[in-house]
Amino acid sequence: MAQDPVTELPFIQRYRECFNATWNDETAIDSVRFVVLDSETTGLNPRVDRIISIGAVVVQKGEILLDDSFEALLQLSRNTSAVTVHGVTRDESRKGMEEREALEMFLDYLKDGVIVGHHIGHDVATFNTAYERHWGFQMSNRSLDTMDLTLHLEKAGAFSGRPQIREFTLDALCDMFGVVPHDRHTAGGDAFITAQVFLRLRRLALRYGRERLGLICEPFPTDTKCETA
Repeated sequence: MAQDPVTELPFIQRYRECFNATWNDETAIDSVRFVVLDSETTGLNPRVDRIISIGAVVVQKGEILLDDSFEALLQLSRNTSAVTVHGVTRDESRKGMEEREALEMFLDYLKDGVIVGHHIGHDVATFNTAYERHWGFQMSNRSLDTMDLTLHLEKAGAFSGRPQIREFTLDALCDMFGVVPHDRHTAGGDAFITAQVFLRLRRLALRYGRERLGLICEPFPTDTKCETA
């Protein structure tokens, strides 16, 4: 159950205040602080799996702002099969921070930023489950899925001359846009890779009339894409 706003913790109050005067559908995308997010988790079920690490970096006015970034390693109580992907073992995670501390710090960093990510719905759902578990609320941020934007641009003819998109992974987009997937399958590495992909998508979005926030964040019909990370 959500806390009474009168008794909310200061960091939640600070977060909510960020939305008192935030962007809307008509906001030019150059005015928006996009927070490119990636998280490594113990599995693919947002309702039961936990966050292992968080990586985020800001894109604003067509630039990646490396001095406006966030990384956190969280404590992990046990090894899981996902360690073969993200490489973080229980022993390594003992040096990390508690989940509550990391989530509080991330919210202070995120503010009202528009969350960008590849198949970002999984990350948002996992974070919302964690915020619900600890404090009884969910994030209020808009989100933008790089795969949705890619498919909208393909439909508009932005990739004419190329074969139709059949692969929906981040690696496939890296291939498509000539982005070197350095440090793949770490939260910080994947956030930076996704930010590079997003820069290329953003340029095309402006060229194809998606210069407003509502248009660049428009979801693509889910029955035409798969959910492979």
